[in-house]
Amino acid sequence: MLIGVAFGVLFWSVTDMREANLAERHSVAAESQARLVDNLILDVETYQRGFVITRQAQFLQPWKVAQGHFPAQAQELVRISISPAQRKLAQQIARGGESYIHDYSIPVVTMAQRGDPQASSVAVTLEGKRRIDALRGLFDRYTTAEDSTIAAREATTDSDARHATIAAAVGIGASVLLIAAYSGYVTRVIVWPVRRAAHLASRLAEGDLTARMPRTGAREIGQLETAFNTMAGSLESTLVEAQEAHRRLRLLYDAGTAVGTTLDMAQTAQELVGVSVPRFADFATVDLAVSVLRGEEPAPADNAPLQRVAGAGIRDDVPLAPVGARIQPALSLPRAHPSGSTALFVRDLHASTTWHAGIPEDAGRLLDYGMNSVIIAPLIEQGVLMGTVTFWRCCEGKPFEGGDVADAEELAAKAAVAIDNARRYTRERETALTLQRSLLPQQLPEQPAVEIAYRYLPTGTRAGVGGDWLDVIPLSGTRVALVVGDVVGHGVHASATMGRLRTAVRTLADVDLAPDELLTHLDDLVMHLPGAGEATTGELGATCLYAIYDPVSRRCALASAGHPQPFVLAPDGGVTAVTGHVGPPLGVGGLPFETTELEVAPSSTIALYSDGLVRSRQLDLDHGLDRLRRALASTMNSADSLDAACGAVMGSLLTSPPSDDVALLLARTRALSSDQVVTWDIPADPEHVARARTLTTEQLDAWQLEESSFVTELVVSELVTNAIRYGTPPIQLRLIRDTSLICEVSDGSNTAPHMRRARIFDEGGRGLLLVAQLSRRWGTRHSTAGKTIWCEQALPTTGRWQ
Repeated sequence: MLIGVAFGVLFWSVTDMREANLAERHSVAAESQARLVDNLILDVETYQRGFVITRQAQFLQPWKVAQGHFPAQAQELVRISISPAQRKLAQQIARGGESYIHDYSIPVVTMAQRGDPQASSVAVTLEGKRRIDALRGLFDRYTTAEDSTIAAREATTDSDARHATIAAAVGIGASVLLIAAYSGYVTRVIVWPVRRAAHLASRLAEGDLTARMPRTGAREIGQLETAFNTMAGSLESTLVEAQEAHRRLRLLYDAGTAVGTTLDMAQTAQELVGVSVPRFADFATVDLAVSVLRGEEPAPADNAPLQRVAGAGIRDDVPLAPVGARIQPALSLPRAHPSGSTALFVRDLHASTTWHAGIPEDAGRLLDYGMNSVIIAPLIEQGVLMGTVTFWRCCEGKPFEGGDVADAEELAAKAAVAIDNARRYTRERETALTLQRSLLPQQLPEQPAVEIAYRYLPTGTRAGVGGDWLDVIPLSGTRVALVVGDVVGHGVHASATMGRLRTAVRTLADVDLAPDELLTHLDDLVMHLPGAGEATTGELGATCLYAIYDPVSRRCALASAGHPQPFVLAPDGGVTAVTGHVGPPLGVGGLPFETTELEVAPSSTIALYSDGLVRSRQLDLDHGLDRLRRALASTMNSADSLDAACGAVMGSLLTSPPSDDVALLLARTRALSSDQVVTWDIPADPEHVARARTLTTEQLDAWQLEESSFVTELVVSELVTNAIRYGTPPIQLRLIRDTSLICEVSDGSNTAPHMRRARIFDEGGRGLLLVAQLSRRWGTRHSTAGKTIWCEQALPTTGRWQ
């Protein structure tokens, strides 16, 4: 209350001081305004007198300015005058000034301007003095009153300041005394007991569970002391349980983060035993069913053989089977308890007759070693038993307790999920690899156009096997088609799609389509694959490079559907990249493909590859292409064979397991010499069929193929006759001799013949059937200039080309 009264007086004094200061400032402002108005009257009187005396116009301008400012300033004086007496004086000053200006000053100046001598007469001058003296009196009364007001306010302010100082001193003194008294009370009643509680808490935190607090406080402090003593008593009994729970939680947490980091079953098992030893067990082993290791479903039998895949312990001389050994389960796991437990738990091995009977040969050796307790937990996922994990404790260690069984089962459950994932991944990968191997060419065919070497390496990542493929397809006229492709995605779906596309390419190649036409048909096939309608652009797409090499013309025609262009290694060692149009990937549709033709020197090497060889997450395409160029230049010339060069290029580029499938196809070109190919132009006249037979017989005699003359002469006769009868000029006959004898008849017609079975009375229709029966292979290929009918015969054994 004392502090409140003191601060109330202080507040009143400060408020009164503020009001006095405001009034004083207002009085000062009013006095200043009065002086300003007084100065304006003096200016009017001074400049008026100067003009009347001197008759100089320079006095008129300031005279007019002064009398112009006077009304506004006089009204301002009236406005800021607060008291009625001062306001009345201000109004008298305003009226007197206006009267002086209008009734005296202006008429006098007007008379002076007219030159009237009365303007400077004594009577007029005395009248002006009288008026000015009257105004001066009003100003003196006004300023005197304001001075009195200012003095009174200053006295009031001094009085209020003294009162405020006294009130502040009293308030501060009383506050200090009260604060000191209250601080002493709080220190004795609260601070000292709380300090004792904090000291007790520190001793408990340091492990001194015997510390206690004396009961000296009351109410809440007394309750706090009682609570601390109760807590200290309970901590002593729960500390061991808390430490054990923390250890178990930490063990399970570490197992959750450390087990199953890869999709390798052996690595997962080793991670499990690494987490368990020595934190949970002295020794740990993991045994898996042999079928599980192969990625198959485990055998349902309880006594199916297991294989040890991981083991660890605190010592190396443990008498347990090593990793890799076959394990025959001697003890059957119990049925699931109502609690869900399925682990086999033996607390004391010395006293367990069941355990002794289960492994009589090993029981004595394990007991002599010091084993005293064991938990065998099953590795079960989705109701399937995949194996077991065994935990041992030995020597002077504490045997397993009932609570440890739950920890063992939890560890086994975490490992079972990871092992089952690895098993499924292994099964899917093996399935995809098997499917891919069955769809890829097992052995590339022998053909005279090129020497072939290739490498195919599937990816080793979790994404699964991809859809890369390569192929070599013999074509008519000793030509050969070289194919490299890549299907988007990984896994069984990509492998199946790859098989479809490879089959489609081989089917279209048999029709002898040009590279750009073949890719157009293949693009349409991809767009109509099942599921393409629901997929976004590119999800079911693929890339493909299709090249045709002709050893007769020594030219290579190729087209690309989103696939990197090949490299060509010249016989002198120079490596050049094929430059040409790269079309869109297969499956986009609506965009054309273009054929690029180039002339290839004999013994050149064409390198076709998949993008997994030159591009990865760590390698951009330009850098990868440059690495492949350098590898081809450095290894091709130094390798003993094309196959060795192919392996050397792969080894230099792949220093780690690839992130995508990798395919590399090397084709070293051959060229047929001029004495292996002969061509004749045949006029479109049936009379020249006999000449065609004669030319053929003579050429076969020159090639020492007399045994083939009869059949070849008959085939040539039928093909040339059909070309003359049903085709259009020009007609050309060509014979090619290499590993087989090839006969080709070309004409300018695009109409393709079809083989059919002729009826008894049909005059035609037997020619192609005869050709098909006498030849090993036959077919038709179209070109921009017409078509070519060809057939191929095996060379006689005695007439091999020397």
